[in-house]
Amino acid sequence: MKVIVFLANGFEEVEALTTVDYLRRKGIVVDTVSITDEKKVVGAHEVPVLADKSIDEIKDLDSYEGVIIPGGLPGATNLRDNNRVIEIVKTLYNNGKLAAAICAGPIVLARAGIINGKRVTSYPGFEAELKDGIYEEKNVVADGNIITARGPALAVDFAIEIIKYLLGVEKAEELKKDILYKN
Repeated sequence: MKVIVFLANGFEEVEALTTVDYLRRKGIVVDTVSITDEKKVVGAHEVPVLADKSIDEIKDLDSYEGVIIPGGLPGATNLRDNNRVIEIVKTLYNNGKLAAAICAGPIVLARAGIINGKRVTSYPGFEAELKDGIYEEKNVVADGNIITARGPALAVDFAIEIIKYLLGVEKAEELKKDILYKN
């Protein structure tokens, strides 16, 4: 089980790294992927992160079960404006794989044209860019193979929902127990 988490300069550190950490805890292989040749990516709050791969190293899309888009600005717009990112999101989604995005990240899913008629959410203020979807002001929204969430405080819930989708409810409940999560 393997997924991509895209990283672009200006990504929201909490959203990206919480998701990576929790998925890896449950045995999911997570490739953090820089959208440039430079593997060092600097988050929105000046935290430098070393990506596992650059986007040009992604060759076998069939080996991935999904793609995850963190928010943060200008990280989300950098991802949205990258044609290779959009191509990968479309391909994975069209092959029935997971497309997940948090905060401003759903604008990438919108640009990929995959939210038409799907229930989605985002950080407040991005509703207009998600007009092809059915916007819901909920913390986390799952609709088929699309998962979206509102913002940094929901990174744990977002990761749990992804684990539930990829591995099932039992593994999601295990993680909640392991991290002392109560809701």
